[in-house]
Amino acid sequence: MLISPLLRWLRRTSLVAQIAIALVAGVALALLAPGATPYVAFLGTLFISALKAVAPVLVLVLVMSAISHHVPGEATGIRPVLLLYAVGTLSAALVAVAASLWWPSTLTLRSPPSAELAPPGAVSEVLLNVATSIVDNPVHALLQANYIGILAWAVGLGLALRHASPGTRAVLHDGAQAVTAIIQGVIRCAPLGILGLVASTFAEAGTQALQGYAHLLAVLVGCMLFVALVVNPLIVWACIRRNPYPLVFTCLRESGVTAFFTRSSAANIPINLALAQRLGLKEETYSIAIPLGATINMAGAAVTISVLTLAAAHTLGIRVELPTALLLCVVSAVCACGASGVAGGSLLLIPLACSLFGIGNDVAMQVVAVGFIIGIVQDSAETALNSSTDVLFTAAAGMAQQRRAGTPTPL
Repeated sequence: MLISPLLRWLRRTSLVAQIAIALVAGVALALLAPGATPYVAFLGTLFISALKAVAPVLVLVLVMSAISHHVPGEATGIRPVLLLYAVGTLSAALVAVAASLWWPSTLTLRSPPSAELAPPGAVSEVLLNVATSIVDNPVHALLQANYIGILAWAVGLGLALRHASPGTRAVLHDGAQAVTAIIQGVIRCAPLGILGLVASTFAEAGTQALQGYAHLLAVLVGCMLFVALVVNPLIVWACIRRNPYPLVFTCLRESGVTAFFTRSSAANIPINLALAQRLGLKEETYSIAIPLGATINMAGAAVTISVLTLAAAHTLGIRVELPTALLLCVVSAVCACGASGVAGGSLLLIPLACSLFGIGNDVAMQVVAVGFIIGIVQDSAETALNSSTDVLFTAAAGMAQQRRAGTPTPL
């Protein structure tokens, strides 16, 4: 009796509203009935697994189809997006360094994490990992969700198939549409997934483990909020020359919220692709820019590396000179772009940044341990900033091109 009205209500209610309801329900469940959270936590696990399973195939097929149908001589618009990625990541590093110098944090260093974690020893090693990912075996790249390798093969095959028969390219297009339909079905289950993720997160994390790092978290999250609400809007305004906040809030609401709880830029690729399509962006641009952004557009990672590195320096009483601080901005931005090629992500790049100040690996790995302790908040906020910025800058570049062409934009 209740199923039919419920289905009608779901059809009338927007996905964003359903996710908001799921957020409130998840928090309430974790606070009022923490013993029941394991029974809904599996919904979040299933949702993330479904997104991660279909995302590599979607990227491969979508990019191949878009490039194979590309008309020679027509601009793809990818260069402006890449420039925005670089400017955004470097700006985030500058904000983090400035905030850490004005409001220095100190750490209570504890035991280092497992010895199995092996941080890279130089920037060249990070870049080598990225280059190695590009020439990865295509089957291995799909299995390991190596999006740099997937993009390389998708671009190569797409270029090769530009001269294929119309029937072959039609099959590619139909395949892309079919995988997109599957993604849309998965995304419709987002409220249930968010319910499980929120309930398990609040039930397991609590607040006691984070109280000792309140100042550090305030600097980290404050920097990320400043980048999301001040720096990024300024960059977008410079592109579109109009109020950027409708676009900024749309990206934060429809991409950032989901990314915050999934804590995976890769899992959020389908969400961003669907949002880019709704914004009316060119498929030739967003089908490449968004998967690429999930691997190299890492403003949140640049903030994490900079703040924790300077926290280690302040803890040890190391004086930070302006030239070293500026060098740290550059190193953090470059390392952040290669974070996807390092096991452990941004936290495992902290020892490399610490080496600028002569901080030994033993101490640096204790800082990494602190990062894991606060990761429930740090990693969630970092992923939300990274992923929402992918679609934000892609949309900004597309809207800037439309503005120059005199074409009306959706926002």
